[in-house]
Amino acid sequence: MEQVSKAALGWAARDASGHLSPYSFSRVLRDGDVTIKVLFCGVCHTDLHIIKNEWGNALYPVVPGHEVVGVVTDVGAGVTKFKAGDTVGVGYFIDSCRTCESCSTGHENYCPDLVLTSNGVARDGGVTTTTTTQGGFSDVVVVDQHYVVRVPASLPPDGAAPLLCAGVTVYSPMVEYGLNVPGKRLGVVGLGGLGHIAVKFGKAFGMAVTVISSSPAKRGEAIERLGADEFLVSRDTEQMKAAAGTMDGIIDTVSAGHPIVPLLALLKPMGQMVIVGAPSTPLELPAYAIITGGKRVAGNGVGSIADCQAMLDFAGQHGITADIELVRMDYVNTAMERLERNDVRYRFVVDVAGSLGAAA
Repeated sequence: MEQVSKAALGWAARDASGHLSPYSFSRVLRDGDVTIKVLFCGVCHTDLHIIKNEWGNALYPVVPGHEVVGVVTDVGAGVTKFKAGDTVGVGYFIDSCRTCESCSTGHENYCPDLVLTSNGVARDGGVTTTTTTQGGFSDVVVVDQHYVVRVPASLPPDGAAPLLCAGVTVYSPMVEYGLNVPGKRLGVVGLGGLGHIAVKFGKAFGMAVTVISSSPAKRGEAIERLGADEFLVSRDTEQMKAAAGTMDGIIDTVSAGHPIVPLLALLKPMGQMVIVGAPSTPLELPAYAIITGGKRVAGNGVGSIADCQAMLDFAGQHGITADIELVRMDYVNTAMERLERNDVRYRFVVDVAGSLGAAA
């Protein structure tokens, strides 16, 4: 297999302080790989967890970033899906084993040997190596063609970047569990980076969407700007009681610990809750909360490559993008500090192509 080494410049964390600074390294282009000039990269809360080693798995130095939109500049000899000049995206993972049951059934996002775009362990010819993957806070990424998706021309690339993770994370379970049927009632818990996109998808599917938030101040944002039909304050027991048994499904996007029993009470019999946020504290789920009414609780991890492409195509048809704050690379440490305080509406996106060289 022919390999070509390409110099790359990124911003990396070297220790648990999480401080990012310029870092030079190399990428390797192989026969089936696509070389992508990074235009924009979204900032996900997962990036913050990783660079600060909050999950205990950081492989320093770490170049974060897994919401990548860029332009193809070169392709390996075996590439048939893309050509130079194509606008493409790269999401949470860049490889999988390709032989397990999950991979064989189109659910490679659940592969036990999934290779993450950042802070993962790369594979070579099916054999795991010790090469650490580096993410999209860099001028170039090199990815196997099968893990690259096409970004519709109708989507602005900066607003499309967060769709590569946040977008598919809410879209894929909505389709999987039938929470995309016009006229059905959908609850969206939390109005952050994931939640605001879930509202947009729900409305585009033709659903009646209710935002459920602990913050009454978000009512105007949810209804007047994002188009939600109703708004519930989760701490208001009277509001929650009045809405009991009215929802066909709920997408729970909250990453902080919170009670889910009051949320389950909002579901109709046999209603479906999908948890896509990742609280660090265990969920408390008494059996009666799901036995009564035959209610169901599921989790969802990102989505498959097919899910991601379908999501982007749907977003392109309906003009759906994330609401972002565009920042330069030399602002990224401040952005991480603000993200830790939840001081962003709703997703930071780094203008990599427009600022990386100057920031270095």
